[in-house]
Amino acid sequence: MAKKDPPEINASSMADIAFLLLVFFLVTTTMDTDFGLARKLPPPLPDEIEEPPEIKERNVFVVLVNANDQLLVEGSLMDISELKDAAKEFIANPYDDENLPEKSMKEVPLFGNVEVSKQVISLQNDNGTSYNMYIQVQNELARAYNELRDELAKEKFGKSYDALIAAKDEQRVKAVRSVYPQRISEAEPKDIGGN
Repeated sequence: MAKKDPPEINASSMADIAFLLLVFFLVTTTMDTDFGLARKLPPPLPDEIEEPPEIKERNVFVVLVNANDQLLVEGSLMDISELKDAAKEFIANPYDDENLPEKSMKEVPLFGNVEVSKQVISLQNDNGTSYNMYIQVQNELARAYNELRDELAKEKFGKSYDALIAAKDEQRVKAVRSVYPQRISEAEPKDIGGN
């Protein structure tokens, strides 16, 4: 009696199926890109340009970075490690200092009538400013806003600001942002120099 070979599976079409699956996943897969800075660009200017509202000097926190990565804040040299606390004090103006930003009464849902600062942070970089310094300054300013928002969220809602965002509690997040609106005005880099 002759011995039979075991039956084989025809695998020639498996390569075609694998290739089709690969193409399918490449076409249908989306990748999250959470890199970069979360900045909202201003809308395009209308044809008829209106005069921008006048901002009092006391409401503007001026931050300059020169080509040597030195930080000049409100006319004084400052270390990057001090920027967050200086920005927090400016934004919140906790003691209603007359040299810090004015406040106006605003109706905020969930908070009622709240004093909101009229602050604006003006950031100007030099063309020679390093990318590393630029990112550090952006991070410190964003951290100042986030810490203030976090403190307010814990005080009012008993949760951190990040927890409200994670829970997608948009109403509370929007209320906290209304009390501390992030206003950073960034001008085009110039040749300020550094010497």
